[in-house]
Amino acid sequence: MSWAVVSKLLAIFCTVVLGWAGGRLRWLGEPVGGTDPARILSQAAFYLFAPALLFRTTARLDPSTLPWSTLLAFFGPVLALTAGLYLWQHRRGAPAQALDGTALSPAQQAAWPACVAVTVFGNSLQVGVPMAGAVFGEAGLGIHIALVSVHALVLLTTLTVMAEVDLARAQARQQGRASIWAAARTTARNAIIHPVVLPVVAGMVWQATGWPLPGPIDETLQLLGTAVAPLCLVLIGMTLAYTPGRAVRAALGAALRLSAFKLLLMPALVLAAAWGVFGLRGLALQVVVLMAALPTGSNTLIFAQRYRCHEGEASATIVLSTLLFALTAPAWLLLLDALGRTG
Repeated sequence: MSWAVVSKLLAIFCTVVLGWAGGRLRWLGEPVGGTDPARILSQAAFYLFAPALLFRTTARLDPSTLPWSTLLAFFGPVLALTAGLYLWQHRRGAPAQALDGTALSPAQQAAWPACVAVTVFGNSLQVGVPMAGAVFGEAGLGIHIALVSVHALVLLTTLTVMAEVDLARAQARQQGRASIWAAARTTARNAIIHPVVLPVVAGMVWQATGWPLPGPIDETLQLLGTAVAPLCLVLIGMTLAYTPGRAVRAALGAALRLSAFKLLLMPALVLAAAWGVFGLRGLALQVVVLMAALPTGSNTLIFAQRYRCHEGEASATIVLSTLLFALTAPAWLLLLDALGRTG
């Protein structure tokens, strides 16, 4: 693994540690009324900074330039895994209590499967970009950027719809409504008027007009979007700091299982599908597998905090999977190199 990638991993951990220190020292104050400062920052990220990033990315995306076969080779198996993890968690059911011992509301229990499934969202920017550039050079980085350009749009939108469908069903049961149409209307409304989906839809509409973003608006959106990554990393540290130590320890088991899912099972399935189904070879195959092998991204915590469930587990999974990535990444690179020589 190159020094550029190691340096990026160290920078991620340093930012998380700073967030943890700020939380432990209560730089932003004590929790009040069940709401801690980390949650307030999360709301700012979810309702202001992330929508700016999603809208700008979608509005500037040119579908005609995308390598569609490579995108299908990656997102096909990833979406299948997302659905599998979501259904598996549905079968298991949500716990009755959060890690801190507080009872989960019906809405929190309903959103739990989607909050677990969002683990598939990889750290494609902070870790993925320097990794692809260092390992595959400019050509590989170009393929990686094409994947990144629709990464959040595809996965976060899909997971949002999953969460909102479950919330609508829970609400219908709670209020005694059996109408499937009532649940469908609630789902459609909440899924579209949503801080993740709405900027994506608006960006697609803007892109379809063919108009460029006006300079000041583009600069504003870019400025807001650049705050997403550091803010998310600080939030991971702060969330761990505000979470009781026993709760963090309780999250480690789930974090280890989800890290194994993300770092081992997901790239293995993408490799099998990309090689055997989509016929990818060479650089494209290597890039999609490495993209799948990335650790869990910080947007996972933002999603979990939006629905107020699985937050401790999400924070622990992000940190643990990033640590373990230093061990699993070289193994995947060796395997891809061997396949390159034989294929």
